[in-house]
Formats: sequence, structure tokens, C-alpha cells
Amino acid sequence: MSDNFKQDALDYHEFPKPGKISVELTTPAETSRDLSLAYSPGVAEPVKEIAADPENAYKYTAKGNLVAVITDGTAILGLGNLGPLASKPVMEGKSLLFKRFAGVDSIDIEVESESPQAFIDTVRRIAITFGGINLEDIKAPECFEIERTLKEQCNIPVFHDDQHGTAIVTVAGALNALEIQGKKIEEVKMAVLGAGAAAISCSKLLILAGMKPENIFMCDRKGVIHSGRDDLNQYKAMFAVDTDKRTFEDALDGADIFLGLSGPDMVTGEQIKTMAPNPIIFACANPVPEIMPEVVAAARDDAIMATGRSDFPNQVNNVLGFPFIFRGALDVRATAINEEMKLAAAKALANLAKEPVTQEVLDAYGVDTMVFGKDYIIPKATDSRLLGVVSTAVAQAAIDTGAAEGPLPSNYPLQSISDI
Repeated sequence: MSDNFKQDALDYHEFPKPGKISVELTTPAETSRDLSLAYSPGVAEPVKEIAADPENAYKYTAKGNLVAVITDGTAILGLGNLGPLASKPVMEGKSLLFKRFAGVDSIDIEVESESPQAFIDTVRRIAITFGGINLEDIKAPECFEIERTLKEQCNIPVFHDDQHGTAIVTVAGALNALEIQGKKIEEVKMAVLGAGAAAISCSKLLILAGMKPENIFMCDRKGVIHSGRDDLNQYKAMFAVDTDKRTFEDALDGADIFLGLSGPDMVTGEQIKTMAPNPIIFACANPVPEIMPEVVAAARDDAIMATGRSDFPNQVNNVLGFPFIFRGALDVRATAINEEMKLAAAKALANLAKEPVTQEVLDAYGVDTMVFGKDYIIPKATDSRLLGVVSTAVAQAAIDTGAAEGPLPSNYPLQSISDI
């Protein structure tokens, strides 16, 4: 990262005024009558309506289009536990993306908490304010228990994007890569490097999509997670397989898919050579992946490669998912974001990548053509069709699974932010 880029980043956050988000008014507030309607005495009328029926909060307040981005700052990007205040630029950035891509109003909340339970209690007590909660940058394994408990205690969607956003986009890319490589998801073997929140969530959603659990060889710092180990927490134990594989090299040997959610430069070209023919490689560590695309290209000319970076093809980018997932969930008043909604989002993303690429996307990336294939298995973030395609898929899945308390809105599928 150049000194110029670092300064540009700091200037971006400081000017024209500090931060990236602000509050805007949606109703007139100019005249004496405006103010009497906005506050006292007029505000008493919606108060009474909501007291009589809490559902009226969705009618008379911004609750139905308001998402909280909440963290304890224990796992900020790849920087680690730097505390909640240091995480504020990241949370503001997430709020910016919600608004920019899906018209969702969002506020960042950074919580100082002495324990996971204290964090849970804080979020539960304020959840009534919002239509949904996006948990962010919370370290594993605490993030699993925090999300599970809050989902049980809140009647609005609670979604830990570090887990599920990554999983949804990864599954979308994997489904398309498998199709291109002529492989069936129920037959392939996968080596996973990393056993944290994202790795576990990706593996769970791939199983829901059809992958066999016994074909997933997940590796942590001690090697393969196998049934003979007695040092596994309950989340890793779900992926303990009966195998004689013990090292990452063992897991990768003959694997059809490599999924990396660990750290930089962890895999070599020589190791990649041991994979099965036509391998699929998702090296998602950021900013430096487990193995660079040029190293893969030198080792295997038959591989499909994806990373978390925007300067290489096939970026696994969470912004392809979370804004539109919440958009769909909010618009049908979903009480949760369930597994079926996540898989519907992944399949919608996969299918969109097969559609002809629009001129707006080509212009944004400065290219003349972009077609479904080895270098284009996942849609681009600038594709405006994401709003309608993913939101509709999620909303319909919520309805089909009984998670929705409202119907599909009459303005669906959304064409642009102006439809919201």
C-alpha cells in the first residue's frame, strides 16, 4: 500500500467532514405546523397507535428500513482485536454500503462489553429500535453463540455477515465453478484451510447446497479436524471426519476444491499440483490471499481461481450479498434470515453470472466484453440487477418458509434504488 493511498484513505474519512454517514430528514420541518406535527403535540398520535398495536411501528416510524451494524471490535478486518472504537470506520463503511447498494438506512453501534453475555444483553435491549441487526467483526468462537442467542431472543433478522455473507458469495461462485469444471457437488472433495467463523459457515452452506460432510477436510493450526481429536470445540467438532488424513497436505492431495479462509501465503504452487484435475481454488484471505493467482497459473492451467480482491477476477465480495439480503428480508418483514433464504441468495447470484453482462458493468471495469466462464463466475458489485434479483429471491424464500410476516411488495422486483 503506497503512502499516497494511505493519505487518500485518511483524507476520504476526514473531509469534507469526519465520517461517512449522516442523518437526513424525510419529512418537511420548515413551518410551525410542520414542527407541531413532527413533535409535540402531533407526535402523540402515532405513539398511541403503536402502544395499541406494536406492528404500527412499521407504519409510522423508520423501523422497517433501519438496520444496526453492531460490533465489539474483537476481530476487525484482518487487524485483530483493536477494540470497539477502532472499529467505527469499518461499521460506518458497512452502513454506507447498505445505503449505496440497497437503500437501507443503517446506523453503526460499537459496544464496550466485558463478556459475550454482556454484548448479547446490550444488543437484545436495543433490538426493538431496528428492523434488522447486522453483526460484524466479532471473533470466533464467541460469534457463534452471540448470533445463536440473539436469533432466539429477537424477532427481527440477526445476521453475522462475516460468516454468512462470505458463505453466500462463496457458494454462488462454487456452484458456477463446478458447472464449468464439469463436476457434481455431491461427488467433490474439499480441503479447507482455516476453521473460524467464515470457514465453518461456508462449509455448512455448501452442505446445504449438496456437498457431503464426509468430503470436507477442514484444517486448523493442528492439522485436519478428524474424529480422533479430543481438543475440538463444539463448532469444529461438527466437521470432524473419520479419516487417516492428518496434515493440510494430506487434505489437499486429490481435492477438487481448496477453500482458504486463513492467512497470507499459506499455500504453495507445489501443493496445488497435488489437487485433482480441473481444481477450484478460493483463496479468500485479505489483503494477501493464501496463494496468489499468478502462482496458481504457473502451477495449474486447468484451475479456476477466486480471491477476496478486486484487482483479480472472481472477487468473493460480501457486498454482493448483505445489502440485498436485508433488503428482501425487510420488505417482507421477515423475523429471521434462515438457511433457505441464504441458499436462495447464493443461487440467485450464481444464475445472474450466467446472464449477459450489461454495458454499465463493462464500462465500470473498462472492458469490451465479459462472459460466464473461468474468469467470470461471480457477478460484479456494480451490476444494478443485483438489487432486484437477490432481494426478490430472499423475499420469496422468506415467504415460502414461513419467515415472512408480510407479502411480496407490489413494486417487486426492484429495478433501482428509486423504487424503494
